[in-house]
Amino acid sequence: MSVLTEASDAEVIGRARRQPEAFAALFDRHYRKIYAYAARRLGAGLADDIAAETFLIAFDRRDGYDGTRADAGPWLYGIAANLIARHARAEARHLRALARTGAIGVVEWDGDAVAGRLDAAAVRDRLAEALAALPAPEREVLLLVAWAGLSCQDAATAMDVPAGTARSRLHRARTQMRSALGMTNPNLDPEVNE
Repeated sequence: MSVLTEASDAEVIGRARRQPEAFAALFDRHYRKIYAYAARRLGAGLADDIAAETFLIAFDRRDGYDGTRADAGPWLYGIAANLIARHARAEARHLRALARTGAIGVVEWDGDAVAGRLDAAAVRDRLAEALAALPAPEREVLLLVAWAGLSCQDAATAMDVPAGTARSRLHRARTQMRSALGMTNPNLDPEVNE
């Protein structure tokens, strides 16, 4: 096992400042997650480009990385989210197309209590339409939490906003999603303080 295998992301980035080839360890650790997130947001066609560009930008900005953060995941998701925001119109078109075609990929909300209680096949069209209708900042925090599996705090870090702002956006997004899915009973999905 190499030293980089056991090192934290911050340690890997610190080493990559002196030895650029060390950055490959960060790529190996996080590429699949960043790619999967981009693919869910924009489709497989753009995911390779977004994931690759995320790591190019991260490599270029490695000198500015906050070494007190052991996990670079939120930082990388933040870079990816900014790149994805550039493709917001393409994302909205993708979600509308998924709603029309009934493609199953949109509904895989790992860990989200709403999707766990509902029949995914019955709600996927409304879900895709509702996601497309969310304002971009609210959609971003919701998808970072639901699809990328980040905590609300890590989503705030990724979006470079205060934690309270991320919590407010997440609450508004969940409220809008519940409304779009016809879930008016607040007991169906109690808010979780993160």
